[in-house]
Amino acid sequence: MAPIKPSPHLAQVRYEIRGALTRRSRELEAAGLPIIKLNIGNPGRYGFETPPHLREAIAAHLRDSEAYGHEQGLEEARETIAAQQRARGARDVEVERVFVGNGVSELIDLSLRALLQPGDEVLLPSPDYPLWSAATILNDGQPRYYRCLAENGHLPDPEEIEALVTARTRAIVLINPNNPTGAVYPRELLERIVRIAERHHLLLLTDEIYDEILYDGAQFEPLAKVAGDVPCVSFGGLSKVHRACGYRVGWMSLSGDPARTHEYRDALQLLAALRLCANVTAQWAVRPALESKPTIGALTSPGGRLHEARRMILEGVAHSEFLDLATPGGALYAFPRVRADRVPHFDDNAFALRLLEEESVLVVPGSSFNVPDSRHLRLTLLPPPEQLREVFVRIERVLARMAEGQQARAVA
Repeated sequence: MAPIKPSPHLAQVRYEIRGALTRRSRELEAAGLPIIKLNIGNPGRYGFETPPHLREAIAAHLRDSEAYGHEQGLEEARETIAAQQRARGARDVEVERVFVGNGVSELIDLSLRALLQPGDEVLLPSPDYPLWSAATILNDGQPRYYRCLAENGHLPDPEEIEALVTARTRAIVLINPNNPTGAVYPRELLERIVRIAERHHLLLLTDEIYDEILYDGAQFEPLAKVAGDVPCVSFGGLSKVHRACGYRVGWMSLSGDPARTHEYRDALQLLAALRLCANVTAQWAVRPALESKPTIGALTSPGGRLHEARRMILEGVAHSEFLDLATPGGALYAFPRVRADRVPHFDDNAFALRLLEEESVLVVPGSSFNVPDSRHLRLTLLPPPEQLREVFVRIERVLARMAEGQQARAVA
């Protein structure tokens, strides 16, 4: 019998955060080898706990969670999200313009499915979080990448963004604070990007899931506040700031001129209804999460575990013969780069495999984030700081072996 062929769309889709390297690490673990994992931003796997008052809210509402909920989310949750967005300066965010989903991942897909026709283009950062590329492709769109180079602190050039706009461009995507680089976008940069969207009648899509994870005085600027009447979809959720990845609660809020977005809003509601509703039980955690005092600051302030993990990475790079790094101002990652003068011929995938096979450390190659000719690797800040110190010892050993091998071949 003929084999069942998958969709050809998938030939262009990649997600190496949970890809071949992760599968190989599981094989090595099954053989009894302990692996240090720096590949995922999943706080619960590294000993972080969801704040108790979120658990308590869910437990108190179990009996209220047994029926399907509203397709856009519990009204209590949406009211709380809308109030948060208005308090941040977003315009025209009301309950009917808020959607709760099974994580931001589901909502990214819905937002693009409601927007794109075959061949439409979406401007994406390079590096990006690869789900954005995948969702664009799977919804018949075409990613077009604007560069966020290390030498510019991983911030984009607005002139390059505007040069990419064509008659088929529908949206500009921002990830702020950024995954994988940790860059935090200043207001002046956001203002210039908003003006591009305004001039070309584009939708702004801003992934702000790490909005409160900031270090050393970095300031987060909500894009919706800057955008004003320009249509903007802002994404947030419980998974990172509130360390509740498994709850699968994300949201998106639509701001800007309602007259320009009412048809798009209705399309989002239709798609939300087709999947019935998001996880009802976990939505009861939204109000206590957003209305109580933030808990993430104890982890990101000096002496906090995330701050100390970041400090350990900065020290590891500073002492390395082979690495440099644009200091991350937010999020849960660092994106170091292997220096071309020390390892001239570098393949990030080959390096990541060697690091796993030879030193039992799992990282994600930078090319997994849609960076061509990448010399980067992404490290998560979630492991204990002392473990990260050991990681850099192991990274240095592999890079030294690679450099020595290249020198020997050059001499030969």
